[in-house]
Amino acid sequence: MEIRIEKTQTPKEKPQDETKLGFGHIFTDHMFIMDYDTGMGWHDARVVPYGDISLSPAAMVLHYGQEIFEGLKAYRTADGSIQFFRPIENFKRMNISAERLVIPEIPVEDALQALHTVVEVDKDWVPHTDGASLYIRPFIFAADPFLGVRPGDKYYFMIIMSPSGAYYSTGLEPVSIYVETKYVRAVRGGMGFTKTGGNYAASLHSQDDAHKLNYSQVLWLDGIEQKYIEEVGSMNIMFVIDGEVVTPQLQGSVLSGITRKSVLELCKKWGIKATERRISIQEVADAYDAGKLDEVFGTGTAAVVSPVGHLRWGDKVMEIGGNKIGKLTQRLYDTMTGMQYGKIPDDMGWIEKL
Repeated sequence: MEIRIEKTQTPKEKPQDETKLGFGHIFTDHMFIMDYDTGMGWHDARVVPYGDISLSPAAMVLHYGQEIFEGLKAYRTADGSIQFFRPIENFKRMNISAERLVIPEIPVEDALQALHTVVEVDKDWVPHTDGASLYIRPFIFAADPFLGVRPGDKYYFMIIMSPSGAYYSTGLEPVSIYVETKYVRAVRGGMGFTKTGGNYAASLHSQDDAHKLNYSQVLWLDGIEQKYIEEVGSMNIMFVIDGEVVTPQLQGSVLSGITRKSVLELCKKWGIKATERRISIQEVADAYDAGKLDEVFGTGTAAVVSPVGHLRWGDKVMEIGGNKIGKLTQRLYDTMTGMQYGKIPDDMGWIEKL
């Protein structure tokens, strides 16, 4: 794929204090764009200065929500080189989302080329501070100016990037999670397994309710019986019950997380029993009461693994592991971040160099 590069004439000043980057509000100098038109396919791949885009008020994405996205990171190692963590998996998953939302798929090799090209142009934006990284957001949306419900004929594939600080600025702190029993986020046969904005819009009310109760995340139950655990708003979820790792199986309403997949593969390598199956919130509560709920943690790109210190289901509040990070959670975090930042060898074949 040929990619045209137009560099900015007015580069922005880069953040001076990388300990105060935050997340998602600072953007690099450039972005990647590629067009799709029915009859032409994907065309006009280019890296251009980061800036606003022009859309018709009738653009289909604004009215019918036909869009998908991904999230991944670029990491700087101690020797100054830059690397990614399993980016092929991100673009494979993006195409799974595209198929469900009737969006034209992009060859994985083309998406990888776009990723490498735009990061190479803005490589000086990859933070040097340990724990910080360059967050990368690929996304596709329908842009036809048409007020009718059908798949679009015009799409944009874009990649924007944001230098971001360490997810835990004060260390790997356990989070508190509220179990949602009123609303549901997704059902089998719907779009729960895709990474699309509608799934996140559906979660906002419950997220707001949780924050009002001083809980940082929402744990979703299945959309039919509201008894089986699915996932947290921004993470997959795992339970260590009597030494066994248990996580909800993928059955169409849960996102197939890349960190989730990596955790399961590491557990297999380490000889730790890890099972994907249906697990009810009642089973978790029973395990807690029996003293067998050893650890609970979330998995996702942003935090890698996130220990859960408190889990609230109705009036029942479960404190897990004394509100401290568990041994397996710590081991998983150290191993994956060690690979991502080049501190330990990648013996899984997960790291891709820029």
